Amino acid sequence: MGPTSRSLGYAVAVAAVVCVVLTVWLWPRLAGRGLRPVLGRFAAIAVTQLALVCSLALGVNSAFEFYGSWDELLGRNEKAPDPVIQHGGRDVVAGVRGGLVQAAGPQGLDRVTGLPAGPPEKVGRVESVRVMGRRTRVVNPAFVYLPPQYFQRQFQRQRFPVVVAISGYPGGIMNLAQYLQVPQTAGRLIARDAMPPTVVVMIRPTVAPPRDTQCVDVPGGPRAETFFTKDLPDALKSAYRVGHDPSAWGALGYSSGGSCALQLAMRHPGVYTAAAALSADYRIRDDLTTGSLFGSGPPAAQRQREHDLLWRLDRLPAPRISVLVASSRQGEPGYADTMRFVRAAKPPMTVDSLILPRGSHHFTTWRREITPAMRWMGSTLTFPQDVAPRPRKSDRPSS
Repeated sequence: MGPTSRSLGYAVAVAAVVCVVLTVWLWPRLAGRGLRPVLGRFAAIAVTQLALVCSLALGVNSAFEFYGSWDELLGRNEKAPDPVIQHGGRDVVAGVRGGLVQAAGPQGLDRVTGLPAGPPEKVGRVESVRVMGRRTRVVNPAFVYLPPQYFQRQFQRQRFPVVVAISGYPGGIMNLAQYLQVPQTAGRLIARDAMPPTVVVMIRPTVAPPRDTQCVDVPGGPRAETFFTKDLPDALKSAYRVGHDPSAWGALGYSSGGSCALQLAMRHPGVYTAAAALSADYRIRDDLTTGSLFGSGPPAAQRQREHDLLWRLDRLPAPRISVLVASSRQGEPGYADTMRFVRAAKPPMTVDSLILPRGSHHFTTWRREITPAMRWMGSTLTFPQDVAPRPRKSDRPSS
């Protein structure tokens, strides 16, 4: 059982309750003087406190997915989880043992409701994987939604557009699948022809949990920006039939994941040409969860300015990208900055907005926005015209 296992969480919670009950029941017997009663009281308090802390820690980790496995918790990320996943037509990029996209355990996927159930060529499939960073050596958990067409014979050489969906912080891929309903929404839209068949990759923004890396390359530290702009695209192109042209790539996210989506597209329009941001921030600042993101000395101030999107729109040429920003007139503290961002945009960049009359920085609001955001993404990305190499016989989908 992994650290996000529901069974483990229940077992530890029950153990904590039992410890509390036993401590209360045994306390009168431990009330005497002497070494043994004192040691007994100390042991009862220590064991009870440990059980309560472990139960709380497992509950928090299950909700926010700081650590998806014991290896990750213990820092043993260099171990390859499982064989590479390949879906035809391209050799895996060399450099990481076992490939760049590797099959993983459920990572909480078994707790998500409403996922495709049935033959993948009819309903699609969601895979639980880990993405290995060839340059950064980062190992990041991910869910990958593959539409039904991906498995159908007539599409066996077709490449597909890809949306990288990024969770907020703290949080993880479970939030994207269970609470924001990203794969379920994509499946419904594709089934109604309201969105072209699209591969959706769900991933968290931090590459060094529990630190909030904000999709920034930290001087001397984690290189989150490099992971999202080089390692992740290389890995996905090596294992899935996704488009190779930037016009087929978009980033979508909520909260700090939305901030990442905007940063990635505006700073790297040659990788992502579309971004949809729900309740995003437009500046990145250091705080207790990030630590120092920009280093020290005079270069730090310039690095921080370059991650201020309003500053970029004012001082730098606008990138050729399409952006959707979502906020609420009442209840969202970032509404004023959202409107400033919309007004500051200039060609060749285009900005659309989704403004609710009232909302909050919560999934209740983001669930109202995810369907139009996914539909917008589908209408913005270009369906790839290139085709994958002819698959080997063993890779061809069955009819």
